[in-house]
Amino acid sequence: MALEAILGIKPWRYLAQDETRIGRKTETKRVITSRGVKPKVQVQWPREAFWLYGVVAPLSGWQWTQAYRQLNQTHFQAFLNELSLQLGSTVAVMQMDRALAHRAQAIEWPENIIPIFQPPHSPELNPIERLWQFLKGLWKGENFASLEELRQRVKRELGQLTPVQVQSLKSFNFILDALLQAAF
Repeated sequence: MALEAILGIKPWRYLAQDETRIGRKTETKRVITSRGVKPKVQVQWPREAFWLYGVVAPLSGWQWTQAYRQLNQTHFQAFLNELSLQLGSTVAVMQMDRALAHRAQAIEWPENIIPIFQPPHSPELNPIERLWQFLKGLWKGENFASLEELRQRVKRELGQLTPVQVQSLKSFNFILDALLQAAF
């Protein structure tokens, strides 16, 4: 029997939620080069940053994000309220980590969002972590003149992602198997 029939509510969606800090400090990662060649990149260290709050749906590849100045309970509540409006009549079971902002007593959970907290210290269980890693890799070695320029780049890159690309980045087999068995 499908989950909708058991609970009497339609439609349902499984979402993975997280936040990431995005700043003007140059993203550096390992690169493959010829033997003896060391890549040179100009690195900047400004302390300007913003937080990108987001959700992804592993089955459909849908993703939605909002940028905020910092990570705290107030901004998380604003994110939840906006997400609830985006979902409309859809009910979302939302997986997330145990950040203090997510567990604050003052959080007013919208009726169409059901939180599920993953075990502590296990970011590898959250599919959206792969999206953040991919996103930051797109501007590896680049420097941005302003935080607004970086915001525009993030917005452009997210806008160019197709649902198929998002699915390929974050679809863990164990999550997909569970969702298909539950008839999500």
